[in-house]
Amino acid sequence: MAKENNSHHHAEAKRKRLIWILCVSGFCILSYVLGAWQTNTLPSSSSEVFSRKPCETQSNLSTSSEDEDASLSSSSSLSSSSSSEPVELDFESHHKLELKQKNQTIKYFEPCDMSLSEYTPCEDRERGRRFDRNMMKYRERHCPSKDELLYCLIPPPPNYKIPFKWPQSRDYAWYDNIPHKELSIEKAIQNWIQVEGERFRFPGGGTGFPRGADAYIDDISRLIPLTDGAIRTAIDTGCGVASFGAYLLKRDIVAMSFAPRDTHEAQVQFALERGVPAIIGIMGSIRLPYPARAFDLAHCSRCLIPWFQNDGLYLTEVDRVLRPGGYWILSGPPINWKKHWKGWERTQEDLKQEQDSIENAARSLCWKKVTEKGDFSIWQKPINHIACKKLKRAHKSPPICTKAVQPDFAWYTISTLSKFKEYKELESCVMPLPEANSPDEFAGGALEDWPDRAFAVPPRIIQGTIPEINAEKFKEDNEVWKERIAYYKQILPELSRGRFRNIMDMNAYLGGFAAAIVKYPSWVMNVVPVDAEKQTLGAIYERGFIGTYQDWCESFSTYPRTYDLIHAGGLFSMYENRCDVTLILLEMDRILRPEGTVVFRDTVEMLTKIQSITNGMKWTSRIMDHEKGPFIPEKILLAVKSYWTGPSA
Repeated sequence: MAKENNSHHHAEAKRKRLIWILCVSGFCILSYVLGAWQTNTLPSSSSEVFSRKPCETQSNLSTSSEDEDASLSSSSSLSSSSSSEPVELDFESHHKLELKQKNQTIKYFEPCDMSLSEYTPCEDRERGRRFDRNMMKYRERHCPSKDELLYCLIPPPPNYKIPFKWPQSRDYAWYDNIPHKELSIEKAIQNWIQVEGERFRFPGGGTGFPRGADAYIDDISRLIPLTDGAIRTAIDTGCGVASFGAYLLKRDIVAMSFAPRDTHEAQVQFALERGVPAIIGIMGSIRLPYPARAFDLAHCSRCLIPWFQNDGLYLTEVDRVLRPGGYWILSGPPINWKKHWKGWERTQEDLKQEQDSIENAARSLCWKKVTEKGDFSIWQKPINHIACKKLKRAHKSPPICTKAVQPDFAWYTISTLSKFKEYKELESCVMPLPEANSPDEFAGGALEDWPDRAFAVPPRIIQGTIPEINAEKFKEDNEVWKERIAYYKQILPELSRGRFRNIMDMNAYLGGFAAAIVKYPSWVMNVVPVDAEKQTLGAIYERGFIGTYQDWCESFSTYPRTYDLIHAGGLFSMYENRCDVTLILLEMDRILRPEGTVVFRDTVEMLTKIQSITNGMKWTSRIMDHEKGPFIPEKILLAVKSYWTGPSA
């Protein structure tokens, strides 16, 4: 009986102890949850981030809010209502005891000389004269050495004005922004550009568009399908002021237009001022900075590229970047030479020989001639190389490249073995297409028509050619960007209203940013750094977007003041041990328009370092929480370049 009583008391004590432990634990958990909810809960929606108030007195809060509004009033990209703005995060120490710290002074950057207002560091004509003129090497990229680097701000011209909004910008630009009348005089009869008071007007003409680019494209659409979504990406070689690309946009075709910085002053600058995608570039001795199989269509209208020289080497490069089944369109000399030879001031024999050479080069690439009608000749690349390999047994020149030649490596690439930068020269061989099992199969995988292509899983990902990226991760990235853009629309309410026409994503990954804003009146230059762990530019093109490779330790191939919004996610952590981040920020300032905006995403330490530099660059900025809330280590720095101009002469 005694044993039973002892056992009963022991069980009762154990039960009471367990209840006590559970009560204490429950009380602690409840206290933690209530405390977290009362002070700094994880927001259930992005809008909560903007209504939060810091733990300060009401008077300090009002003063802080007024100061923030005043500091950012120069930009239309930030909301003027302090109640809807996110709270600026403060990462300074707030100890009650005064500690001896290093005297942190802001380094202010002075404006460069006005003669550098249109400075393009890697396409400087004075530096270019040091290089060989063979194959246009002197007009390729030649970046400044360390002792030539500039630590100053490129000044906008006096009376600089914010560009016209799209679609008005397609037809008009301010003269004060690009004060060059040369093209309006030199190309007067060809209607490239006209001066009307303080504005330029772009009639849509061109050397090869006597009736305008719109009618010219209509002529092409009668020969090949342009509006069914099968053709989405195009490359326009020797683009002039990019009227061809400008009028393709209304047909849902986006063109990468490029031209060198040559005697036709500022043609790429005019294109970007119009809100049309363009980049400084030339068909020279090295590969174009694009992956293989990138474009549905390639175009040349009197582009002055000697296609017939060097055994068709330039056509071989077009073949590399052209997608299986893609088209190459050539208009102007020597096409239709029997009609135009007198006006071109060339002999019939010379023009016939040039066209014969182009025809032979196209056949050697296994291209099929679709048509020659009027002033157009159109060829089509085969959808696979099954028949081409048989042809090459008899006609070996140029041969099919060996597997050791990497199709996607272009210009700035890092060798995975030796880790050195190599410039990929043009190869006199046909880039092999991925294997196909039947003559009707598209090598590398068929693409969806536009607009389904934007969110369809790219064939490169389906086939596993990008390490560690699969269809699931691709879809996850799209969801991430859907949430980010919802957040960005609150901190940048004009993102969806056309304020930012020219956008650059400096570290584009899979092109999720471009896809998430595809319905906005904007376009995105998707840049994949050559130092990125995964080379994804080919997949971005397979989504129907455009972009380029870039080494951000060097300057980008564009004119100053050509982008409205720049996105830099994780870029500076990638480059902090490679080169001076100050130079990257100065390059961003060069290509950003006055009152333009930059969105940085990085660690707090990196963002505070960036902010300390941009404070001396006439920028205003604020650090704010991640879209998922304050518990995420990654933060966002929103910066705005102030409006200022250089002095009058």
